[in-house]
Amino acid sequence: MSRMTRRDFIEKALVMAAVPVVPAFAAANDRLRIAVAGVRGRGRKIAEAFAKMGDVEVVTICDVDENIVGPAMKAASDASGKKAAFVLDFRRVIEDKSIDAVAIATPNHTHALLSIWAAQAGKHVYVEKPLSHNVWEGRKVVEAARKYNVCIQHGTGNRSRDDLRRALAFVHKGGLGKVEIARGFCYKRRESIGKTPESPVPPGVDYDLWLGPAPLRVYSKNRFHYNWHWHWDYGNGDIGNEGVHHMDVARWALGKYELPRKILSIGGRFGYEDDGETANTQIAWFDYGDSQLLFEVRGLATEPYREVTIGCVIGCAEGSLSGTKLTKSDGTPTPLANPAGEGGSDHFRNFVDAVKSGKPQSLTADVQEGHLSSALCHLANISYRLGRLQPLAKNDPFGEIPDANEAFERMRHHLQANGVDLERTQLRVGRALTLDPKAETFVGDAEADAMLSREYRKPFVVPEKV
Repeated sequence: MSRMTRRDFIEKALVMAAVPVVPAFAAANDRLRIAVAGVRGRGRKIAEAFAKMGDVEVVTICDVDENIVGPAMKAASDASGKKAAFVLDFRRVIEDKSIDAVAIATPNHTHALLSIWAAQAGKHVYVEKPLSHNVWEGRKVVEAARKYNVCIQHGTGNRSRDDLRRALAFVHKGGLGKVEIARGFCYKRRESIGKTPESPVPPGVDYDLWLGPAPLRVYSKNRFHYNWHWHWDYGNGDIGNEGVHHMDVARWALGKYELPRKILSIGGRFGYEDDGETANTQIAWFDYGDSQLLFEVRGLATEPYREVTIGCVIGCAEGSLSGTKLTKSDGTPTPLANPAGEGGSDHFRNFVDAVKSGKPQSLTADVQEGHLSSALCHLANISYRLGRLQPLAKNDPFGEIPDANEAFERMRHHLQANGVDLERTQLRVGRALTLDPKAETFVGDAEADAMLSREYRKPFVVPEKV
C-alpha cells in the first residue's frame, strides 16, 4: 500500500513496544570493544570500518582460515595501537567477558547460530545479510535478541540511507498515491564457477568449524570461499545474497511488517553447467492481499529494467519511485526527486550509537526487519525447490498473475539473447504456497513446512528455546 495502514502502524508499534530497554553502555574509557568473525571479504571491510571509529576498539579477529586474517588483523591493530587477538573458534570469543559486541560476516549457514550464541552471552550483534539460512532460525534470532536484551543490527544498510528514508517517507504519506507493486531487481553478472574435485582441506583451515550446522562432507574448493553462496547447504543463491538488500527495500516500500499470504517462484540455472546448485535466474512473486512484491534475479548479461539493474522500482497509482528518484505519472519529478547530498548515514555508526545509548529502537535495521526480509528470500527458494520442470517455451507459468507473467516473458527474451534454447531447456516452476503469516508456517503443506528449518549437525544446533 502507498501509506501505512492503521493496522500496520499498530502492529509495528506493538513490536517495538515489546523490545526491552537495553541498559546503556558503560565502560571506563567509553570504548566499545568488538570482535569480528569472518574476515575474508565483507568482514574485513567491517573490521576496518569499526576500527576507524574513535570510540570503538576491534580487539579480536575470528576466522576458521588462518591464511586470510592478515589484513583485518592489521587494520584492528593499527587503529588501536595494540595487537588484536586472533581465534579460530567463535565460542572462544563469546567466553571473553571483556568483549561488548560482535560483528558476524561468516557464511549464511552460521549467521543465526553465532548470533544466538552471542546474545546468550549478553553481547550485542551486528550480523551481515541474510540474517538466517532458513525461516525458523531467523525467528529464533529475534527471540534471542528480545530475551537477552541485546541490540542486533542486520546488514541491510539501505535502511540507514538518508535519501532513501526520505523518499520512502514521501511515498508512505501518499505522495504518489497507492503503492500497487514493489519490484526488486538483482541483475548481477555471475560467471560459471566451473567444476572442482573433492580434495584435502587446505592447511590452516578448521573445516569442521566452517561446516558448523551443515552436513559433514568432504572438502571441495567450489564449496568454500565465496562459491558456498551457490550451494543449498550453506547459501541461498543471489536472491538471498545481493538480492536481500533490495527485497528489504521492496517490503519497506509496501509498509509490510509480516510475511505474505502466497508465494510462487520460478527459474533455473541457465547458460552453463557447473557445481552450483542455486538458481542464477529467478522470479519470485509474493501476495500480501492488498499489494504484491515481485523480485527478479538474473546472473547472465542483461539489459536493465527501466534503467535499474540492482535496486527497486516502486509502482504507485500516481507515479513511481526508482532508486531514490520520485516521478509523477506524467513524467515530471516531485520536489524530492534526486535529493542532493543526502545519502550516506553510517550503518555501523547507527549500531554503535544504539548499543551505547541502550536504545535498540534506534536501530535502522533491527533484527525483526532482517528476519522478515531474509525470510522472503527463503520462502521464494522453498517454492522454487519444490517445483516441477516444464519447457521454457511454455507460456504463463504464473497462471493468472499478469505482472509476474510479464516479468517471465522479459526473462525468456533475456535468456534467448544469451543463447539459451527455449525449446530444449527446462524451467523449474515452483510450487504455489500458502502461508499463515502469524504462525510463519505453510497451510496444509508438510513438505514445505519441513524446509522452513533444517537438520543441524551436533553440536552446532540452533536451540528450540533460546
